[in-house]
Formats: sequence, structure tokens, C-alpha cells
Amino acid sequence: MSVPKLNLLSFSGNIRILHLSWLAFFISFVMWFNHAPLLASIRETFQLTEAQVKALLILNVALTIPVRILVGMLVDKFGPRIMYAVLLAVCGALCFFFAFADSYEMLALSRLLLGCVGASFVIGIRLISEWFPAKQVGFAEGIYGGWGNFGSAAAALSLPLVALAFGGPDAWRWAVAATGAIALVYAVIFYAQASDTPKGSTYFKPKKLGAMEVTSRGDLALYVLMQIPMTAALVVLTWKLSPAGLKLIGDDTALVIYIALTALLAWNLWQCLSVNREILAGQTVPEIHRYKFKQVAILSFAYAVSFGSEIAVVSMLPLYFKDLYGLTLVQAGLVGSSFAIMNLFARPAGGLISDRIGRKRTMTLVMVGIAAGYFAMSFMGDWPLWAAVTTTVLCSFFVQAGCGAVYGIAPLIKRRLTGQIAGITGAYGNVGSVAFLTVLSFVTPATFFLVIAVTAVVALAVVQWLDEPAGQMAEILPDGTVQLIDVA
Repeated sequence: MSVPKLNLLSFSGNIRILHLSWLAFFISFVMWFNHAPLLASIRETFQLTEAQVKALLILNVALTIPVRILVGMLVDKFGPRIMYAVLLAVCGALCFFFAFADSYEMLALSRLLLGCVGASFVIGIRLISEWFPAKQVGFAEGIYGGWGNFGSAAAALSLPLVALAFGGPDAWRWAVAATGAIALVYAVIFYAQASDTPKGSTYFKPKKLGAMEVTSRGDLALYVLMQIPMTAALVVLTWKLSPAGLKLIGDDTALVIYIALTALLAWNLWQCLSVNREILAGQTVPEIHRYKFKQVAILSFAYAVSFGSEIAVVSMLPLYFKDLYGLTLVQAGLVGSSFAIMNLFARPAGGLISDRIGRKRTMTLVMVGIAAGYFAMSFMGDWPLWAAVTTTVLCSFFVQAGCGAVYGIAPLIKRRLTGQIAGITGAYGNVGSVAFLTVLSFVTPATFFLVIAVTAVVALAVVQWLDEPAGQMAEILPDGTVQLIDVA
């Protein structure tokens, strides 16, 4: 049966849900990075040191890893409509907390909590997968992710103008508060207009609220192993804030956090084993209900390379170009933003190519492009500016297309677990950014790009173990009957 083309100018049916979703994600990204273009004013208001400014940047992403996992669980259980509305409303209120902070401690706490809005991505992945067939889901997810991600660039372009319109030393506060007000209004709109599934469709939920269900002992072992890097990334972030790094927290506070993270890891491992105790006991899952967790693990590593490198490179690129080519701050910012702006086109392109030529083949192509792109970027110091910018844009295309290709596969693994799959995959994107930025703190930018290139080569090899989605996945309806969902 043929699948109708996507008419993006429509606002009905699944296209309406797509537009509602990417706009929710766009607003989430505006909130997540509403401080970045206003940091100069915030620094002046609170007389912040360079270490305190860097700490705010770290705190902004610190909670994203665990919260993406948590939100993945909750969206599978309660549905995207409720979860998106709640997350937008809560984080919208937190924007006011940040905007009207009267101390650095309040500023830092609100920034830490606002990092939760980064988990919004997971919600839309599940929602889009409910509304689009397998032959379109890659393109739809790419539009959702790419257009939504542009919220960070939109914040950088628009919020200084909003602050300028308000004027005065507190202008930045009103600009940040405006983003919170928009989120609160849109939370109501989204709840009123969105729906978890098309009319007559069933929203499949996991059997238990908690860790992800797996279907074999080998998968369980791999799932347990994957908890460690996520905790390690949080340990690294704590180390950066400790006396060994930015000296923003004391040794005693760091020790308490390390103990808490150890306890969190122990609880996560217990949850993995508890939810899957039947598998641990040797019970066999019927073939029709099995899925391969290796798919999740491979996509997580691929996303750590693609999205993880994107976040790391966007963080350092403007200053790199400024120092390397003697650009002004404005010129360096424009050049650096080219890496993120490619999200508008490249993510949807990655998803569309994945729909058309195959998921595994697309993942292979983008990993080749990522490896070649970063390898070339490691030599940029010897090139004229135009050649360096061209190389950066080409590399960015493959990086963003890789992100789109990953989420062209994630919704096709196990429908009732899509939120959790998106959560763990997305969390590994943040793990990758922490890992690459940590490498950058010890090496030159040229070596940094080379390390990412080598990691992409490893990912290229790992991607060859992917299984091309084929046939159908099975879910159980409330009356006990089995529904088969096409994945190819």
C-alpha cells in the first residue's frame, strides 16, 4: 500500500501533530539556552567570575542525562500529551525562578533544574512514532528534531533584541521571563490540541513502570553495562565543579555527590534486575514478543558520536575560529553558528534518506561522512577561512544527518518502549558531549577533532552489527489479542 506524501503546509491529521510537536521542542530549546546570549548581562548583574560562568554552563546540562531516562519511562506510561504539557509548564515556571534570582545560589539552582527541559526531545519521539508509518517516520522525526533544535539558534538571535526592547539593567530578566511565559501558554495549547494516538489506535504501555524490559539474559547484561557510562559522565561533571576543576563546590560537597551518584547507580542496576527478574530466572520470551537490545546499544553509541560531537563542537567553535583567523566576536559567532543551523535541513535529510535507501545503509554513510569531516577539520589551521568554513558546514551536514538517521530507527524497535529507547539513546548523546569536552580540556583543537574522527570510525564498525528493521513488531491489545505493526 502506498503512503501519501507529507504536505507540510497542512495543519490536519498527523501533520498537525508534527507541527505541534516540533514547536513544543523549539520552545523547550529556547528555554534551555535562554541564558547563553544574555550571559554578559547576567555576569555584570551578579559580578560573576569566569569560573562561576562556566559552572552555569555545566549545570545547564548536568540533569539532562538522568532526566531523559526518567522522562522516557514516564512518557511510555502516561503518554506524550500529558508529559509535554507538564514539562513545558514546570520549566516555564522555572524560567521565572532564574529570571528573578537575587543570588548566585538561586541562579545556579534554577539553571540546574532548567536542564530538565532537555528531556523534552524524548517525548516527541514517542508521539511522532504513534502518528507516522514506518516509511515516513524517519523524515517526520528528522523534522521534529531538526526544526526543534533550531530553538537554541533562535534564542541566540532573538533574546538580545528582546532585552534591548525592554532596556535597562534588568532587561535580561524580562527576556528570560518572556520565554517562560510563552512556554506556560503553549503548555495549555499543546494539552488542548494534541492527542497521543490517531482516533481508534491503542497507546501501548510497558508492563511495569521502571527500567526497560529486555527479552534475553544477554540483553540484560548489556543493559546493565550501559548504566555505567551514564553515571561516569555525571561523575566527570561533578569533578569539573570540584576543587580539582572550577572550585565551585568544596571537597565535602563533591564527596556527597559522588556517594549519591554511587547510590543512584546501585538503584538503577537493582531496577534493571527487578523489572527483568523473569528473564534473570531463565524464563523464555515468546519469539513474537522479542526485540534485540543491541539495536538500542548501537544507536546510543552512534548518537554519542553524532549529537555528542555536535554539542561539544558548537561549544568551542566560535572561540576556535576567533583565535585561529583573528575574527571579531560577531564574525566568529556567525561562523560557529553554521554548525548548529544545519539542523534545519540535515536532520530531516538524514531521516528522509533513511526512509528511502534503508536504515543501516544510511547509518553507514553518515558515519563515513562524520569521520572524514572531522579528520579534515583537524587540518583547518593550515587552510584559508573559506575552506575551513566549507569543511565545517559539510561535516555538520553529516553530523546532523546522523542524528536524524538514529531516530529513523529508534521508533521501529519496540513500540511500547519507544520513550525509554529514545531516553537512553538521547542520554548517550549527552554522555558523548561530556566525553569529548573532557578530551578538549587536555588536548589541542586539532587533536580534539581527530579524536572524534577516530571515534566515528569505531562507530562505523559498530553500526555494521545493526539489523535492518524488517517485517513487523508485535504488541498486545487490552483484550489480549496481538497487533502487528509494520516496521519496514
